[in-house]
Amino acid sequence: MVNPSMPHARLLVAACAVTALSACGNNDNDDDNNTATTLQVATVSNRADLISGGDALLEVTLPAGASASKAISGLQVTVDGRDVSSAFSGTGNTMTGLIEGLSEGVNTVTVQADNAQAVALNITNAPGGGPVVSGAQTVPYYCATATPQLSSGTTPATNTSGLSGEATDAQCSIPTEYKVYYKSTDPDCSLSLPDPSPSVSPTATNPIEPATPPANPCFKPYDASAATPTDMATISAPGGASVPYIVRVERGTMNRGIYDIAVLYNPAADWTATNPQAQWNGKVIYQLGASTGQPRRQARPQASWTNDVALQMGYLVVGNSMTDSARNSNRISMAETVMMMKEHIVERYGKIAFTIGVGCSGGSINANGNASIAPGNLDGITIFCTYPDAETTGIEVVDCSLLVEAYQSAAWTGRMSDAGYTAAEINAKKAAINGHPDQTGCHGWQNAFGGDGKAGNYNQRLVLDATGGTITTMPTVINNCELPASAVYDADTNPTGARCNGPSWSTSIWGPVQGTPYTQRTTDNTGVQYGLQALLDGAITAEEFVTLNEAIGGLGRDGDVVASRTQADTQALSIAYRSGIVSSGANLARLPIIDMRGWDDSGLITPPGADNPPQAPIHFVWRSFALRERIRQAYGDADNHVMWRFGRNGLLPAPSMQFEALLAMDAWLTAVKADTSGNPIEQVVRAARPTELAYDYCSLSTDETQSTRVTNAAQCDADPFLKPASSPRQVAGGPLAENVLKCQLKAIDVADYAPASFDADQLGRLQAVFDTGVCDWSKPGVGQQDAQAPLTFAAGPGGEPLPAAPVATTQ
Repeated sequence: MVNPSMPHARLLVAACAVTALSACGNNDNDDDNNTATTLQVATVSNRADLISGGDALLEVTLPAGASASKAISGLQVTVDGRDVSSAFSGTGNTMTGLIEGLSEGVNTVTVQADNAQAVALNITNAPGGGPVVSGAQTVPYYCATATPQLSSGTTPATNTSGLSGEATDAQCSIPTEYKVYYKSTDPDCSLSLPDPSPSVSPTATNPIEPATPPANPCFKPYDASAATPTDMATISAPGGASVPYIVRVERGTMNRGIYDIAVLYNPAADWTATNPQAQWNGKVIYQLGASTGQPRRQARPQASWTNDVALQMGYLVVGNSMTDSARNSNRISMAETVMMMKEHIVERYGKIAFTIGVGCSGGSINANGNASIAPGNLDGITIFCTYPDAETTGIEVVDCSLLVEAYQSAAWTGRMSDAGYTAAEINAKKAAINGHPDQTGCHGWQNAFGGDGKAGNYNQRLVLDATGGTITTMPTVINNCELPASAVYDADTNPTGARCNGPSWSTSIWGPVQGTPYTQRTTDNTGVQYGLQALLDGAITAEEFVTLNEAIGGLGRDGDVVASRTQADTQALSIAYRSGIVSSGANLARLPIIDMRGWDDSGLITPPGADNPPQAPIHFVWRSFALRERIRQAYGDADNHVMWRFGRNGLLPAPSMQFEALLAMDAWLTAVKADTSGNPIEQVVRAARPTELAYDYCSLSTDETQSTRVTNAAQCDADPFLKPASSPRQVAGGPLAENVLKCQLKAIDVADYAPASFDADQLGRLQAVFDTGVCDWSKPGVGQQDAQAPLTFAAGPGGEPLPAAPVATTQ
């Protein structure tokens, strides 16, 4: 999962890279002396052992100083004896060619020429349907279809693929199609997709919902054989010439996902990897989708390819449903898909200058995940609604769900009633325990993702009463696989059915719990003292603290609340850190990050400029600071992380801010790529930062136009709509970085609770709850270690570092 376009990551495999002068001739007149010259051969679309889809872009090069015109004639390139020489062309001493028809597994490429010593390179090719490094794919998995199909028995209804063909294999590979559109000049046109995808409900059994195209789409089908549309827009191409605003959209499948690739296009000209069209600037915007989930049905990508700003600038815009967090919560598979998509772009469109990842919420998780799991996949990221990663975001999800349930327990409600507290006083205690501005933040997590850990069919438990926190059990049975209920796991009636929780979607990464249907997991709350800081601050009493921790419980393997605390699997903890699934500050320090942070901290408070309070407040301001803290702890500074906070209009940044972020990131990465210092990439990124564009600022909530940029962090933090709060785990004593999945333990020490104190009964009950000890936050987490990413899971769960890249050998 290495981006070959990055100078520090590019693979160049040469037969005598070190001993060229001695072994390959050191006379400037080698050509004239008829001395054998050594060739070089390199894969430029990806590492030679990570190729997928049956094709690879190769470069054949003479050593520096050699003359191609004299030294090389009769160039012959073969793949397992099959001649592919005609695919190569070029000037000077470099020839490039796309070799196709690679078989699955190892393919030997041999390059030979007159007066040159032949070399061979082994290329390992995986199917385009995957996997490459993520291990065995989860089944069952159901392919999208050209027209939607209703459910039948244990087979779910299908999503619409947006393609006219059908899947040709179990990896849901559907033949690729191309469509051409032009942009309308109509100022009132809609940038919604011109061909929206009809889908079924999450139950996978309801009738298909009709898809209604926009009445006046901005992008309309273009027919080169017809008259030029009167409303066709024009844009300025490189060099300033005005050209028609025409876009080609490639839709296909890769790694079981459906992808869209859109780019400016000239229908009158060809486009190959060795001769890309000039209107493409060589840069890529990779759109990463939000939410999180593990459905078993193929679907189209979440983000629209109709990214007008990026397309006009000459960017290639790409998205794949398997890099949408809602469709794929296996983060190794997600990063693998980005790698495969980039390889495909290089092979079909040309070399990539740089790639910018963009995303909100689960999309930010995938942006950060690529940087951590597969350094080099993305060169820079512009993110909003930020979370550092999924695994540690799950800490707050589970904590909040357990707290919401505990607040409704007889023990807690009885204690509140006995004390005679008002509803406002009770909610103030909840807010202090949760670390949020009020009680509704944990309601948001319960309602949005409280059932994500459910392995089987279940009824959602939602908090519909913001004041009292009463939980309502919904009547509809659902599951997280989007499968018919009869196909899903049930411990009693269907123990071999599909398990639909997050760990089970990634068994190839975590591994099974031997002798059980379970997958290993990282979820843990052993030793966590909920409400500790609230106790120390006097917001709750000693009795309330003990009662809460007696009531809290944990999650069972099937996602049900149980009386005992949750225990993580030790092997899973190690994997989470080694793989980079828990985002590595060291790896995040290697690329530019622009983090746009809005406010989403309460379901009761309407942010200035917004119409209503957030419906599911879960994107807390503190998350951006946690991301920064991880980078700072690992590298010493976080000068590659730029934060733009805005105090009005809620969660999402204005389009103008997103445009400014793109311009700033473009300038930043252009400078990074121009750096020839040879310094470590961390230093290069910091030196290249365009300080006039990329700097920390906020726009205060009182600034109606959001036009004044405040650079005083203290002034920003004083604004209630910019100020970071915290989380239940931080209130329990955990770090701002929130990257400790499972804490190490220590014995209870009553001195730690001053000025609070416990009577003998309370202390005895507390010791019974924490019979193995309480969290020692002064120590690293269990299994916490530096990332060794990228890892490959091709040999099975656990993962191992990628071996050295393949090297060509002389023949």
